[in-house]
Amino acid sequence: MNDGEPDDRRLLADHIAGDPEAFTILVRRHRDRLWAVALRTTGDPEDAADALQDALISALRGAAGYRGDAAVTTWLHRVVINACLDRIRRRQSRPAVSLDGYDVPGGRDEHSATVTRLDIHWALSRLPEAQRVALVLVDLEDMTIAEAAEVLEVPEGTVKSRCSRGRTAMGVMLREGVPTHPGGGGNQTRAEHVQAVEPSSRRPGGGEGW
Repeated sequence: MNDGEPDDRRLLADHIAGDPEAFTILVRRHRDRLWAVALRTTGDPEDAADALQDALISALRGAAGYRGDAAVTTWLHRVVINACLDRIRRRQSRPAVSLDGYDVPGGRDEHSATVTRLDIHWALSRLPEAQRVALVLVDLEDMTIAEAAEVLEVPEGTVKSRCSRGRTAMGVMLREGVPTHPGGGGNQTRAEHVQAVEPSSRRPGGGEGW
């Protein structure tokens, strides 16, 4: 934030007071990170764009409910994650979370790295929602345990436990290997994972007013 620019709380207060531009400025300030969280949580650009749009509309209309007991960015992350989980549950989908930037060991050539990333996608997408979201926030978004706990509104120990269980479960799945055609339960084939985790990004924009 540049000197002289209003902080997040001031922008939100101005929006509640009727400033027609304040919420747009607030969202533009944090849009890239909110988009990344939505994409990594849903694993699909279409779902991520729709969930982010749902979240921003919810935040726009429900700003007066912001209690001020957490940072505005924490509140926005919470709204986005809830919208993502609602969309996942409604569609009964199994997202393959984008792991761009995740430290993938052993991928010394492009093909091997791609296969390894797909293996990780497969394992992460099959974690329970609570563990998956905790790992997205802590391991991919580089939040501290305390920050993630604020977003998820759970104790820090719960976040640590979810991350630990999720990492352990992923390690087991990766050691056992990812089947080319995972069977049953609506699981995706490897080809479907390629389409899910490496699509052309669809960022919300173009006439959305954000």
